[in-house]
Order: sequence, then C-alpha cells, then structure tokens
Amino acid sequence: MSREEFFKLLKRLADANGPTGRESWVRQIVIEELKEVADEVRIDSLGNVIAVKKGRGTGKFMLAAHMDEIALVVSYIDDKGFIRFLPVGGVIERNIVGQRVRIVTRSGRVVKGVIGLKPPHAAKPEEARQLPEMREMFIDVGASSRSEVEALGISVGDFVVFDRDLELLGEKRVTGKALDDRVGVAVMITAFKELGELDVNVYAVATVQEEVGLKGARTAAYSIDPHAAIAIDVTIAQDIPGVDEAEYVTRLGKGPAIKVIDGRKGTGLISDLRIVDKLVEVAKAKSIPFQMEVAPGGTTDASAINLVREGIPAATVSIPTRYLHSAVELLDLDDAINAAKLLKEFLESIDSEWVSKLRGEKIK
Repeated sequence: MSREEFFKLLKRLADANGPTGRESWVRQIVIEELKEVADEVRIDSLGNVIAVKKGRGTGKFMLAAHMDEIALVVSYIDDKGFIRFLPVGGVIERNIVGQRVRIVTRSGRVVKGVIGLKPPHAAKPEEARQLPEMREMFIDVGASSRSEVEALGISVGDFVVFDRDLELLGEKRVTGKALDDRVGVAVMITAFKELGELDVNVYAVATVQEEVGLKGARTAAYSIDPHAAIAIDVTIAQDIPGVDEAEYVTRLGKGPAIKVIDGRKGTGLISDLRIVDKLVEVAKAKSIPFQMEVAPGGTTDASAINLVREGIPAATVSIPTRYLHSAVELLDLDDAINAAKLLKEFLESIDSEWVSKLRGEKIK
C-alpha cells in the first residue's frame, strides 16, 4: 500500500468519533474495509469486530488493535449553560486546556464546543502558574442556559472527543487525534488485506474499550482461543527536545517497534520470546526496518490476551508516536506501512505446527 492510500485509510479511521464504549462509527468503517477480503466477519456481544481469513491448517493466530479513543463524559450542566465533565481513559489535564471538542449526543448528533478555564488575567499569579485540575474546567458550546444546551440534544452521560482532523506534515508524517490506536487498526486492515497463502487461520480483531482496561481484547481472546497473538498499538517516541537520548524508547522513521516488555517494572506484558525472535528473523530476512522496544510504562491488548484461559503467548508490534493521549499525536507513515509489511510476512511464514507448540508440549 502506498503512503497516499494508507493516509486515506488512516484519516478515515482517525477522524471518526469513537470514544471508549461508543465505537460504532469506527466499527462500521472496519467492517466495510474487511468484509470483502475476509472469509468470515462478525460482531461479538461487547462490540469487537472479528474477521477471519482461513488457512490450510488448524492453527489460530489473533491480531488485535483497539478502535476506541480516550474521551470525556458529560457529568453536569449548570444553569448558565456550562458543561462539566469527567475523564474516560487516560486523559491528561495539561493536554485538554483550550481544546476544541465534539460532544456526541445519544441521537448521534455532534455538537462542537471548547474547553474553557478561568483566564490568566483573572487568576491569581500563583493560580496562573499551576497546572489546572479537571474540576476547574468546563465545556462551552455557546449556550447561555441549561435549556439551550438541552435543546441541542446534549444530556448527562454524553461522550466527548477532541475536535481534530488528521493532517499531513511534510511528505510522510501526520498529526491528529486518536492515532492511539486508529493507526494500529489501519495497520491490521492493511496487513489482513495483503495476506497471501496461509497455513494458519488469522483472526483480525478490532477491539473495544482498551483505554479503560483492555476489556474487548479479553473477551474476544476467550471466544477465539487462539494459539498465539500479536497486539498492534502505538508506543512512546520521545525523540524531542529536552529528553535524554537514553529515554527516547523509540524514534520516528526508524521502523516499527518489536516490544520486549512494558508496564511499570514489567507489570504489563513480557512478550513471548519465540514470537519476538520470529518477528526479528522475518524483519531481517525481508529487509524491513525495525526497533526493539523496552517501554517504562503503559501496556496494550496483548497483556489481557496473554492471561486468558490457560495463557496465550503474546507479543506487540508498535508504531512510534509522539505526544500520546493528546489531540496532536504525531507519527511517520512509513513506520506504520512497514509494520503492516512485517505482520504480513510474519503470518505467511508461520505454520500450524509452530503455533501449536507455543501453547505448550506434552513431555510424557
């Protein structure tokens, strides 16, 4: 897939509204993209999309990328028409001050607004220097009363996402909202579409509610019961001013990252070494650039999949991304395209015997 084609797919996914637990708009795009190339497509009870491409053998390999994005939820509307909110997922206060937002109402209508805060001119000097707390912020939709807000269809419980569209920076870098993890979904779709002859059966799962506890991946993995799995997600790229080179984790433009470990002190995922080694072997054989990832925090769907049933060997392929959990996440398209190439070549190189052994062997 060319950069232009991949950008078009990614923009369609990233610009869609898909707050955690309300992923239906993104889900429909995923279904449209996969239904023509998959042997089976279904939606499970939690809302995950599960697409299957059948191989010759009996092995089952699961890919997972989450559809949801961090969000806010309307918690109160005051008499003057200002809207209070709470976080849904890992929303960071300093990343939301002054942002434009979209309120997604129950009817599906989208109402735009801005996140307001007492201006520095009206704040005490010590207040202006401090990082504001979320309880000090509010959403202003241009209304002057609660009744005007309600007339727009807004009510307590409506979800809110950033109001940003994906933009191209230069020739191959992009910025926008929800690249965590719409880029993973785009990579999974691309790899799935380009798969050739397979021995294993590949399950591509667009998961829900990753940002609030890896929920969709857990239930999907229990249902599928794969021999092994790879999650596709973003990872930290701190190759920016003010950060020591030893703390970059990954760099933009140096290829997808093959994760070794994540979570604080390894409490997320310790990737299955056999899958890691195979990914490295394939990347080298096919001249696909890659990085090794040792992440100091955060985790992915692979952590939940890893602990389903008696245990499912898992790993993660990551796309380096700057400014995570903000409205201006930034990545290199070539890293994502190479991630899709790596997954395609990996899946075509494995067989049912290999994946079956990942789940253990009888010794006696």
